[in-house]
Order: sequence, then C-alpha cells, then structure tokens
Amino acid sequence: MLGKTILHVDMDAFFAAVEIHDNPELKGKPIIVGSPRDKRGVVSTCSYEARKYGIHSGMPTRTAAQRCPNAIFLPVRMARYQSVSAQIMNVFQNFTPFVQPISCDEAFLDVTGSLHLFGDGPKIAKKIKTAIRQETGLTCSVGIAPNLFLAKIASDINKPDGITLVPFSEKQIPPFLAPLPVKRMWGAGKKMQAILKSHNIHTLGDLQNADPKQLTTWIGENAANSFRRRAFGIDDRPLVTETKEKSISNETTFPEDQHNQKPIEAALLDLADKVGTRLRKAGYYANTAQIKIRWTNFTTITRQRRLDPPACDDQTLRETALELLRKEGIHSTVRLIGFAVTGLRETDETPQLDLFQTSEKQTTKKRETLSRAVDTIRDRFGIKSIRRGSTLA
Repeated sequence: MLGKTILHVDMDAFFAAVEIHDNPELKGKPIIVGSPRDKRGVVSTCSYEARKYGIHSGMPTRTAAQRCPNAIFLPVRMARYQSVSAQIMNVFQNFTPFVQPISCDEAFLDVTGSLHLFGDGPKIAKKIKTAIRQETGLTCSVGIAPNLFLAKIASDINKPDGITLVPFSEKQIPPFLAPLPVKRMWGAGKKMQAILKSHNIHTLGDLQNADPKQLTTWIGENAANSFRRRAFGIDDRPLVTETKEKSISNETTFPEDQHNQKPIEAALLDLADKVGTRLRKAGYYANTAQIKIRWTNFTTITRQRRLDPPACDDQTLRETALELLRKEGIHSTVRLIGFAVTGLRETDETPQLDLFQTSEKQTTKKRETLSRAVDTIRDRFGIKSIRRGSTLA
C-alpha cells in the first residue's frame, strides 16, 4: 500500500460551462469559446456537444466552424473565468491547505492529512464536487491516487462529472494502467506517439513490456526511463504549494441576490468561522480582516480593518466582519459576500504594548483558547458536533 492520497480536480469544459451557467439557454448546444468563426484564431474550449464533431482545444476556429456549422461561437471572458476559478480554489482550501493549482480550472490536492476529518479519498472527492456545484453551479471530474501522475490520468477517465479511484496497491497499479493509450503519458506528443506506434507500442501496457534497451534506442535515454517509470505508475514528485500563505479567504455566491440583512450577516459569520479555522490550522495570526461584497450589478468592493493585536480567534474575526458590513450598509442587493484575513504572521507579539493593549491581548488570548478547544472537538467528533446559535438560526 502507498502512503499519500492525492486528488486531481479538473473542471469539465470550464470556459464553456461558465458560459452555459450564465446563459442557461445555451444548454445542450454546441458551444465554442475562442476566436470568431470567420477570424484567425483557435478554440480555447468547447462544450461536450461540440466535441462530438471532433472539435477540441487548439483547433483553428475556421476548421471548427466547418465541422459544426451550427456551433455558437463566444468570446473569451477571462475576468469572469478567473473569478469563478477563485471560488473553486477557495473550495479546495476548505478541505486541505496543500493545493497546487495547475491552471485556472484544475489543481492537485494532497488530502492525506484530511482523511480523519472528511473520510477517505472518494468521500472527499464527492464532498468537493458537491461544494463546487453549490458554489458555482459547475461540475468537475476527480482522480484519486497515491501520486500526481496517477491522479492526473484518473481524472480524465470518467469525464464529465466523474470520480475515478486508482488502486493503492503497487501490484494492482500496472494492470490498471496497461489498457490506456500512450497519448495519456505526459510528454507523449504527436511526434512521440508516432515513433512509439511505429514500434507497435500503442498502450501503457506495451510500454511496460518493451525492452528497455530498445526503447532507449527509439526515443532516447531520458524519455525511455521516464516513460517506463510512469507506465508502472511510479512518480516521486512532491506536490508544490506556496511556502507561505499571504492570505486566507472564503466567499459564497447566493443562489438568489439578497437584500435582507439577516441572511447576509449569517453567511458572513459562517465565512469568518471557516477562515478562522483555516487560520489556526495553518499556524498563523492575522494583522488585517477584510470583507468583500459584490452587488447585483457585479460591482465589487472590499473593506478592511487592522487587528490590533493580531488575532486568529473566531469571535474577533466575527465581530470585525460584522462591524465592516454594518458600517458599509446594505444599500443594494448582494450577489456575493466574502471574508479574508491578510498580513499573516506566526506570532501575535506586538512591540511596545501599552496597558490598554495588554488588556486587549489577554481578552484575545482567552478567545483563541476557546476557538482552539472548539477545533479539537470538531476534529474528533465532526464539523457539526458543536455549532453556534447564529448558524442554526
């Protein structure tokens, strides 16, 4: 058995899916996101209905238009996709701090340390898929495996909206990989595939059975060694994340725009709790708290306040969040609410404390102790084992 549990989460036809989500009338139609049909350019992505015509990313849009004359061509709205991507990455952070984004629509997650909190790999994958659907209305596919290479391969097997679990037994991994075509191998571009196929190597099983010396003669020593190792599912690369977080945030988009103060405040308090939990687990204190409000017309504002002394407890974060929200006021319907902390540091020490600040720090310390006690209970008995009355309300 292998030690780590790695997830590769890949959004399904991401750009096209966002367009369909924003305009439901497009559902079920061949959608192509990229350059106009009559201009030079390429397809950025397309819906699964368009893929039935052999259309794929990187194809010239004029070729795509010839293959599917009825396709609907839409321009790339990168700012919108990046906004949705940020929501998705925030979802990942609710399950593990060990996230390696690959692009705006896919990432690796090391959930090894989260198994005792959320269940095994498939259970975490299902929870992530549910959270992403609730937050964005979109679907994703997830591969679950003991390393990056296997997780990446697995996420593509049951697309769209699928979950694929790779065996975690070293003996079972090679048979799992054997039927897959060589194009699934990282680094096996069209030229490499042509070379391999010319020597009757069509699958990863063929690579497993190939003579190492002959393989080296055909494709070179480095490629031969790399392909052979990965054909057997061997990948020792670590998941790479930022060495130090600059901020921690969570946000939520309401199913329907809100003008009522109570549900907006309740959502904000829930976000503050989630950020506080992540802040303490990461071992940081925050210098600044910030709220984010997106109005119904998509105008977005942020408001922030310095925390003095630095804090990581739920009560301080909740009080500050409400203070910022009430000071701004709800003067239009709200589409999205968010909460973040920045200026992260590993200590709450502040130089030259006066008497008043010392008293404030003692209060903050008591609150931190209480918050960490709640964390311990939730880690042991589940996230819903102890809840605030405001959340229940």
